[in-house]
Amino acid sequence: MSVPEADGPRERPDAQAPSGAAGSAGGAAEGPRPEERLERAVRVAEQALIEYEIAVETFRIEVENFSRLHHQKLGPMYARLDELDAEIAEAKAARTGDPEDLRAAREARARVMPMPGVEELFHGWMDSEGLFPEAAAMLTEQPVRPPQRVRPSDEARKLYRELVRKAHPDLAQDEEERARRDEFISRVNSAYGRGDEPLLRELAEEWAAGPVPAEWRPSHSEELYARLEWLSQRKELLTLVASELEEGAIGAMLKLAPDDPDRLLEEIAEQLLAQVAQREAELAELLGR
Repeated sequence: MSVPEADGPRERPDAQAPSGAAGSAGGAAEGPRPEERLERAVRVAEQALIEYEIAVETFRIEVENFSRLHHQKLGPMYARLDELDAEIAEAKAARTGDPEDLRAAREARARVMPMPGVEELFHGWMDSEGLFPEAAAMLTEQPVRPPQRVRPSDEARKLYRELVRKAHPDLAQDEEERARRDEFISRVNSAYGRGDEPLLRELAEEWAAGPVPAEWRPSHSEELYARLEWLSQRKELLTLVASELEEGAIGAMLKLAPDDPDRLLEEIAEQLLAQVAQREAELAELLGR
């Protein structure tokens, strides 16, 4: 998924009334006040920023989910390859006794040493041999338990977009209202991250039943200029976040198959299994099996 660019303020709107704006002797209607033009510009920039935040957050969730599935399904394969590489290096070192081979064997083994608390990190999924159930199943050609999917549905995305547009903290007119919106949006993000459509519906009902804040109406040009500047800076920060997501290893992989990431995982798994088989054959030859 490619995060779209947000339409944001490029230049400060002219706050000076245009010449000839006053009504003529014929009673021509006056144009909008400078503050009104600035207010409209701020609202347009706010909506553009909210849309961009939604796009970035949606992509972040997709990257996070794909990363979790990648590590759950392919992590054991990478671990198996590291173990085989260490065993191959150790077998070569035992055969040659060469100091360089011995050093390479130590380095290869160090790469597969278990990290402290790794079993706790993976919720006890490792068995006594250090393999995940998925890895053991794939190595023995048994059916692999499909990883749990957490990918927000179209309806969940729709609910999320509506809630963010309505309850975004940047639409608050005072600190108390901002705090209320921050707390609410935090719960919305949590529900969306889990793909919890029923909870998103409940949150939509909660927001609809809650107090309706007064619409924010800036009254001074200086405040509006400051607001536009802040929106522009916020958009720049989000652009950096989006770039980091897209340029990361998982984001780059996800961009290769945005419509069918599961198939991409299957293809990589097949490649890794082939590498495992090749390493096992190499090890068996070194050990004379």
